[in-house]
Amino acid sequence: MDSNEITQKLWEEIATVEDPELHMSIRDLGLIYEVLAENGIAHVKMTLTSMGCPAGPELTAGVQAACTRVEGIDSAEVEVVWTPKWDPKEMASEEARMMLGIY
Repeated sequence: MDSNEITQKLWEEIATVEDPELHMSIRDLGLIYEVLAENGIAHVKMTLTSMGCPAGPELTAGVQAACTRVEGIDSAEVEVVWTPKWDPKEMASEEARMMLGIY
């Protein structure tokens, strides 16, 4: 697999990780900002719905596990960032916005 295929597979696997309170994919919520693959390592930049999100450790562990399920990825580095600030009106998918009641 080339790096583009691996990156696509990473995005697909990350989509299986759900926010435990909202019961929606963190990818669809727009919490994943960047996904790169390099030399068998996935590099992911993500945010959380809030700075005090109690599910933060669970979500980052879920992203790490999802990434290592992808063929060609041996490990994952997940960085939680706060810039840009998460805004579901702008970052969430249309389906997620509808489920959140954001029109």
